[in-house]
Amino acid sequence: MTVSVRNAVSVCRRIRVRGQVQGVGFRPFVYRLAQELNLAGWVRNDGEGVDIEAQGAADAIEALIVRLETEAPPLASVTSVETTEAPTSNARGFEIKVSRHGTANTAVTPDTATCPDCLAELFDPANRRWRHAFINCTHCGPRYTLTRRLPYDRPHTSMAAFAMCPACRREYDDPNDRRFHAQPNACPVCGPQLSLRDKAADPIAETLARLQRGEIVAVKGLGGYHLACDAGNAEAVARLRERKNREEKPFAVMFANAASVVQFAEMDDAERALLESRERPVVLLQKREGCDAALPGIAPGLAELGAMLPCTPIQFLLFHEAAGRPAGTDWIAVPQRLTLVMTSANPGGEPIVREDDEALARLNGIADAWLMHDREIVTRVDDSVVRANQFIRRARGFTPQPIKLPKPGPSILATGGFLKNTICLTRGDEAFLSQHIGDLDNAPTCRALEETAQRMMELLEIEPEVVAHDLHPDFHGTRFAADFARGRGLKTVAVQHHHAHIAAVAAEHGATGPLLGLALDGVGMGTDKGIWGGELLQVDNERFDRLGHLRELPLPGGDKAAREPWRMAAAALFALGRGGEIKERFPQQRAAGAIAMMLGGSAHTPPTSSCGRLFDAAAGLAGLCEVAAYEGQAAMRYESQSAQHGEVEALRDGFVLGADGTLDLLPLLARLADERDAGLAAALFHATFASALAAWLERAAQECGIRRVALGGGCFLNRILSAGVRRRLEAKGFEVLEARLAPPNDGGLSLGQAWIAMQGV
Repeated sequence: MTVSVRNAVSVCRRIRVRGQVQGVGFRPFVYRLAQELNLAGWVRNDGEGVDIEAQGAADAIEALIVRLETEAPPLASVTSVETTEAPTSNARGFEIKVSRHGTANTAVTPDTATCPDCLAELFDPANRRWRHAFINCTHCGPRYTLTRRLPYDRPHTSMAAFAMCPACRREYDDPNDRRFHAQPNACPVCGPQLSLRDKAADPIAETLARLQRGEIVAVKGLGGYHLACDAGNAEAVARLRERKNREEKPFAVMFANAASVVQFAEMDDAERALLESRERPVVLLQKREGCDAALPGIAPGLAELGAMLPCTPIQFLLFHEAAGRPAGTDWIAVPQRLTLVMTSANPGGEPIVREDDEALARLNGIADAWLMHDREIVTRVDDSVVRANQFIRRARGFTPQPIKLPKPGPSILATGGFLKNTICLTRGDEAFLSQHIGDLDNAPTCRALEETAQRMMELLEIEPEVVAHDLHPDFHGTRFAADFARGRGLKTVAVQHHHAHIAAVAAEHGATGPLLGLALDGVGMGTDKGIWGGELLQVDNERFDRLGHLRELPLPGGDKAAREPWRMAAAALFALGRGGEIKERFPQQRAAGAIAMMLGGSAHTPPTSSCGRLFDAAAGLAGLCEVAAYEGQAAMRYESQSAQHGEVEALRDGFVLGADGTLDLLPLLARLADERDAGLAAALFHATFASALAAWLERAAQECGIRRVALGGGCFLNRILSAGVRRRLEAKGFEVLEARLAPPNDGGLSLGQAWIAMQGV
């Protein structure tokens, strides 16, 4: 499409726009600006981003350059606008050129929720896309999960299989239409089709009927399948837990809108904004009284509820059906009764199910029905999980947005850790953190790591120059890194686990130079091959020194102690000289006597400085969660107990700062061992531990002169502990850096590994 220019050309500029500028309506946006400003020239996509040549009055060119950033489309994220002079020509119009292929140096847009304009059409009986389950435009819909490679054009997506009808083609070719070059553009005539495996005439209506009857339905989403059931049906929830072998781990609940959430959970304006954001993550909210009774078995023993709102047209249609198919969108703002468990379809901790045949096979015996469609999911991506301004799991809606690094360097592939694995690829001064992959304790997830690495390298056209991995030699990520590097003749860099935690926080904040790092998590191999997890570090980019650690406790039975918190309580009793109480304190545990003997003989009881195991010990002493059904359950329930009790004063004599740099919490554990009120015990633990950590850092700062501190590791997902530490440190004049763009847990390790490796080569 070309538009004529009425006035003579005075100057010509070549303009390069970089960032998230493909698949977001940027070219028609430029075209419309050129029309308004009476400019000649052209715009096109290429591997670098968006390329523009503009001719016209000098002030119009300057206005174009400014407005490219200030008025960019909703999904665009402009990182730079570069201009150079170009020779003038006799061009008389402005056109949108065909994309030019080349090495990719642009960002891929994440998937986003259905926009208001599309929802208005979806629920308009007079619109040709009424109840069209794949409605989208340049402002919304799938991107990352259906893109095979850049530039982002339809032939490079899974929509290549669907030829547009004449009506859709007219929209696609019209720069003034919001569906201009919307690559997934389609309608009920030419687009993907919904189906229920039993050939229902109306798949949405039949799916809702099955859910309301208490059945479990596998629903195909953007990055994989969900397992859905009625969240208010206790029997259905229990059946889903049994079939999925999920025991007590919390489920996320999907509500029609924020107005439907407020009767179950509290939310402030920021939390509501997150719920309603285009990324549509699962947001952890404080439960209201009566939530557990109304949603039985959803999040047992926890103070928070994972809430989410519909993201895809299919999900919106289920709630629309339950509301009685009202015309218009007014119903979206009104509380609705339907609540749905919407959990990732990943049986046995394996990766989320992506392909249809895979769904039928792997979900057989779990799902009662399958709501499917014939658009391929190219990349599997789970839902993101957030709490206020903190990621717990970074995935759909955010991946693969790059994280800006303090400086450019060689391209790195980092393979992450064992739990909550992610990989990271760098290009220049950008770090591309993958979506959540999962725990590498099964073969399918290990294969998913390799698949994700290959997929991101191809999509972003990055050829790594160095490979970074965890220090532990037996992790699958370490073995994969070694094989990958060997096959390409690349250097590998082994990165200590807790150093990576702190480096991830430093990288996202652009913090170079020395800082103190407080790394608190479950376990990670130390440089001495010990089991670290409560570390005070001095970090200077790719180098670090261990200034101190939590006083070590014995780990009775090794890894088994992480799954049975009562063992850590027994270890604490033994360390307090009260080993004789172990068998009496834990009469339900048949191994209690053997553990007491094991601790006395020091066999199979390696020492650990793990903060996670310290939490287990405290929770075990309170009689909470003697055996954990999932990782971190004891600590999460202990945090909930503290929240319910409320704030208390820290115990002044609850800790000892050792001359060797250790922080000894045994005095606190001694007090907790005799406390019968579990809520008070939990509140005392959190307050005293936060006070102790602040005092520990203050002493280190006085000795080394550094007053910038980074807080990293999964224990900083504990909002009471993290807030308590931050408040005390800031009161002492520290600059406190916390994870914001990546999770503080092992989901951010690969970012830290990549940043360390980049600086060390």
